[in-house]
Amino acid sequence: MRSSVFRSFCSCSLPPTAPASPPRIQKRPPPSDRPSERSSVTVFLPPPEFLESPRGRQFGAPPPRYRTDALPSTSSVVIVGGGLAAIGLAGTLWHAGIRDFVIVDRSSRLGGQFFDRADTLGQRVLRSPYDHHPGAEGYRDCELLDFARLRWSLLTEGERLQVRMAQAGHRSVVPMDVFEAYCDHVVALHGLAYRAWQGDVRQIDPNDDEVLVRTSLGDIRAENVVLCTGEESVTAPADWWPGDTPPEGVGYWSEPVGVADGPTVVVGAGLSAAHVVSKALAAGGQVHWVIREVAERYQCADVNASFFRAEGRSRFHGTTWQNRLQMMGQHRRASVMFEFRPALTAAEERGSLVVHRGTGVTAVHGRTDGGPAAVDLSDGTSASGHQVVLALGTRPLIGAELLPADVVCARDGWPDLDEVSLAYRAAPRVYALGAAACMVLGPAARNIDGHRVGTSRIVTSILWQLETSTRRTEVTHV
Repeated sequence: MRSSVFRSFCSCSLPPTAPASPPRIQKRPPPSDRPSERSSVTVFLPPPEFLESPRGRQFGAPPPRYRTDALPSTSSVVIVGGGLAAIGLAGTLWHAGIRDFVIVDRSSRLGGQFFDRADTLGQRVLRSPYDHHPGAEGYRDCELLDFARLRWSLLTEGERLQVRMAQAGHRSVVPMDVFEAYCDHVVALHGLAYRAWQGDVRQIDPNDDEVLVRTSLGDIRAENVVLCTGEESVTAPADWWPGDTPPEGVGYWSEPVGVADGPTVVVGAGLSAAHVVSKALAAGGQVHWVIREVAERYQCADVNASFFRAEGRSRFHGTTWQNRLQMMGQHRRASVMFEFRPALTAAEERGSLVVHRGTGVTAVHGRTDGGPAAVDLSDGTSASGHQVVLALGTRPLIGAELLPADVVCARDGWPDLDEVSLAYRAAPRVYALGAAACMVLGPAARNIDGHRVGTSRIVTSILWQLETSTRRTEVTHV
């Protein structure tokens, strides 16, 4: 069985994504930090009303919940984490004939943390177009565009226009409601929740024949393990305030941010920071926005579009480690989507938004004796308000907290992965999918399209490994 599945999977022709041709474009000159680019840059700018899609609509049955019974003692594949990468990987394993996989995740539902954080920020749409979805690559399940068309009566007129644009091959934005319902559909279609348990993975011990996964639910022995652990928020430097706990009135973007009874100070230059700034301004508040760069960086996506294509990923293949670090530093910088710019520019002009550009933070002070929280800046000034919200970016989780150090072989914050299979070189039965694979696949590894490319490589390797193991067993028993 696995032999035929392996041949079928590996011979599957994966059609390239057709280049998008947006119906509304704007041309802008190249940024000053890239003077070598002489041509103008195409900007996809959705109308503001498209960004306010409703949330909370019921597109079908409630999302399936995890198993609550005992964790099995063995499995072909253990997936650590239950985000979008895990959904796509598990669905692909299902199509490849591997049905005894096990998902162990801290959240209570697949994709739950992603959507909870989106709601915390107030994010209503995804910039990823309808051909970017967490389904299995190469299989014709009901894809995201088809799913949206089948829910036509539940969509607003603006959302229907976005679907029509996607169907015509143009760039478009996906309502978060539609995307969440589609992910729940993929989970239900492949029975993924039936193979998922809520718990913590505490340690992973690989050896030549199997991998021992130690969890809060008990131990499980697996032939293969895939880490889909994503990224974690960067915390503030230890010298910003005394002690380990943020002072009163200071918190992170991933925590619910209420309406401030006074000005809000936001530290960070990325999309999360822009969401927090926009929410505070929409509530009628005043905002101080602290960014370390000399100017905001606006672009269509958090990753240059070229890295979603094979020619972009090839820039990371066969080149030096130093070149990869340089490209990651250039293309994985904090940025904000273009659609935020008009409102933020207008807010700054009328004085409700004060942007502190090109300055770092030296200290953060909490509210004391009825006074405001404050941020001391490197230029000698300060910004104060009722609350300080930190949006300092993210870093990839590379397995360092789960695997032995000599397996991760961390270098500049990245793991040592095989260039083809995405397996840890020192532990070929353990793989990394998502942001941890950026030094192999490029910065798009952390996005849905990168998940699909990584999944194809990992599942091919697992099928080959299982097929080889089966043949070895058959020979032994002859």
